[in-house]
Amino acid sequence: MAEQDPSAAARFMDLTDPRYAYVFGFLQADGHLSQQSRQRGCLALELNARDIDLLREFQRLTPHNSSITERNRATNFAPASHTATWSLYNREARAIVNHLGIPYGRKSKTIAPPRVDFSRRDYIRGVIDADGSVGYTGKGFPFLSLTTASTAIGAYLCHYAKKVTGAERTIKRNARDGVYNILYTNEPAVELASHLYYEDCLALERKKASAGSMITWIRPANMPRMTPRRRWTLAEDLKLLDIGDAAAAAVELGRTESGCRQRLTRLRTGCGPWPRN
Repeated sequence: MAEQDPSAAARFMDLTDPRYAYVFGFLQADGHLSQQSRQRGCLALELNARDIDLLREFQRLTPHNSSITERNRATNFAPASHTATWSLYNREARAIVNHLGIPYGRKSKTIAPPRVDFSRRDYIRGVIDADGSVGYTGKGFPFLSLTTASTAIGAYLCHYAKKVTGAERTIKRNARDGVYNILYTNEPAVELASHLYYEDCLALERKKASAGSMITWIRPANMPRMTPRRRWTLAEDLKLLDIGDAAAAAVELGRTESGCRQRLTRLRTGCGPWPRN
């Protein structure tokens, strides 16, 4: 068993503590809380065995008895899989994480950021480490992404990342499996990764290393910058409907004719938000 942090008993799951905010985000995204009869149950987290050091840190930060076991098995993704599982059975500990926002049973769509004070960047890093990716695309461009079924988590990441980087994202479930795929690339990815993965933070070492390598990325001289998307305002929508002609509206609003035509069609067919006075 890992040597326990002497402050763990007093601060267990105090989400203003960066370590516990990270642990909670990771568990919320990738852990599982189960319950049985006679108030029995288990909080468990299974990871690839290469990440067992992180589980040992979770064990060290927990003031209750917990165990780490390893196993080899075949899965749908690999003929041989070596995993490690951290298990915590203590009823008091389970009650605390349940109260903070980890429900019993299936939870992918219902989890949300805590409603108590919490260390935000550490919580988000925990979620990213559990259900996200950090690194480089096949073409060598830096990226940071999150795949989640939770609307609340997806929206919170977009809100937080916009404050940090200025990059705006609109979440939408994909048609194939109904999850959100949120992606940041190039400068926003570098800026967000540098903010989340700071020196000496608790994190998956391989993702922390990837984030660290992104800091040295420089945009190629021949790589054009994308112009930020200009969103339609209520006043522009009303003006567009009042003019009723894409070509004339383009001159009046300083937009392209094709953009005005597309927006006008969406408003008239109900595919876009109808402006209200």
